[in-house]
Amino acid sequence: MSQTTSPSRRTFLASTAVAAAAVGGVPLLSACSSEGGGNRNEGTTTKKDAAKILPTYVASKVVEPDIPGENGSRPGFTGKAEPYDALPASVPEKMGRGGEIAIMSPLWGTPPKKDCAYYRAVDEAIGVKVDWQTQDGNTYGEKLGAVLASSGIPDMVVIPSWEMQGKIPSAIDSRFADLGPYLSGDEVKKYPNLAAIPTAAWQMSIFGGKLKGLPIPAGAVDIIIPYYRQDVFEDKGWEVPTSPQEFTDLAKEITAPKSKVWACEDMKWTAFNVFGVLPDKPYCWQWQGEKLVHRIETDNYLEALEWTRKLYAAGVVHPDARTGQGDAGTRFTAGQSMITNDGNAKWYGWTFEQSEQNPDFRVQGMDIFGHDGGDPQLYFANPAGIWAFINRKASEETVQECLAIANFAAAPYGTKENRLVRYGVEGTHHTLKDGVPTKTGQGVTEVQDTYFFTASAEAVAAFPDHPQVVRDWCGWQQRMGAFMKKPLLYGMQVREPNRWANLSDQFEDLENDVVRGRKKVSDVQKAVEDWRRAGGDDLRDWYRKLIEDAGESAA
Repeated sequence: MSQTTSPSRRTFLASTAVAAAAVGGVPLLSACSSEGGGNRNEGTTTKKDAAKILPTYVASKVVEPDIPGENGSRPGFTGKAEPYDALPASVPEKMGRGGEIAIMSPLWGTPPKKDCAYYRAVDEAIGVKVDWQTQDGNTYGEKLGAVLASSGIPDMVVIPSWEMQGKIPSAIDSRFADLGPYLSGDEVKKYPNLAAIPTAAWQMSIFGGKLKGLPIPAGAVDIIIPYYRQDVFEDKGWEVPTSPQEFTDLAKEITAPKSKVWACEDMKWTAFNVFGVLPDKPYCWQWQGEKLVHRIETDNYLEALEWTRKLYAAGVVHPDARTGQGDAGTRFTAGQSMITNDGNAKWYGWTFEQSEQNPDFRVQGMDIFGHDGGDPQLYFANPAGIWAFINRKASEETVQECLAIANFAAAPYGTKENRLVRYGVEGTHHTLKDGVPTKTGQGVTEVQDTYFFTASAEAVAAFPDHPQVVRDWCGWQQRMGAFMKKPLLYGMQVREPNRWANLSDQFEDLENDVVRGRKKVSDVQKAVEDWRRAGGDDLRDWYRKLIEDAGESAA
């Protein structure tokens, strides 16, 4: 899934959470390693132990992409969509046995009626009736904590990574089933679409030393994109910058306050990539010689903040970005700012939105350059960030019904199952005109992201109405993927000791104050010293031991 984002770690970086929820239970993760013992409240699973748990990977051959994945990029589909009857099936026979399953999931939209035609059609195709207990995605964490603390937990519960704070991790261990007996090794071959989920996503689904989550895989190169108005750049003859200095020089040339045009929005997230800043926790550590160093202790981090601060000081950033007013994307599409950074969903979203009112509108991703104008140092994105879990008290029959739903929902793009889940019934929920599925009014109302949250296929790029977006996006990912590497502990679920879990929380607000000129870079350096004294050095020692015991990454 491609999610729209706003400038906060909650949305840009799913590994950072927003709230603690009060639920009971046994702690989440296994010890730092099975060999080393330790506190079961904290740590991760070793590669040796994970190898015994992971499902066997069997790539799907049902549909081949037009643009193969390269350097970790998403596979791309540029062709027109086929009618439903012409599509291949990835689930030739119903796997459901006629049971009824209750599923709790977030929903960003208006819930459809429980007996709507869309739900009936998908349930009939799977062979399982689903009782959807959807909750407002914006306040999902509040409801999640209450439900997991109760005795009335649904058969399946969807939990995004950004809600896994407080005692939610403990509930994952105590409240949900071990799926290893059903999916580990060759057992997964009973569910071909689940077998085709990339191994890295399954690796992220190991909680407390057991395979517990059904993942929604993310693209390895799904990082924040610096977008620019390609149509305006070409009209004005502006050259795309290839270094921080060129960016600053161009920004000054573009900015014309009297014409209500500014060069860019807040570019902090792009600055982090330009200056090679490490990702957020737990992938925020690197070796400098024999010393383990946190992202906030690096020169790269300070240099990224300083460069962004200078953009603000030069007056090239839209003034509403300084005050946090309005929407950066709206200003970008309206031509008030020429460069912004956002999640990958916006590439298609803005293009689709502007296609009728501004047919000349074109957006492009700026290739990320290094701090010296050379090659950048980038880091792969998390392999997964949302999971569905099955109630620990579920019977074997109920678990199998849940897996039947997940296997159907994880059908790859270009199959009957994927079309039904994404668009509903042809002729009722969508029509197919010139190879483009378009939702009807009933489809807009009823076809929401629900089944999708139980599991998903490998992330792809597929927009039959705008194939150039697919080509541009895949090309950008292929180029950027060539400069990516895995951070320490990549692909591992790590739970820090609770006493240090919020140690770095103050830095995001501090970063925003610094780049806007309200505080100084020296204030960050002082905060880092305070962080070390408050537990940062002890946390460093804990991570060093974790890496020694569990290994440097899951791959």
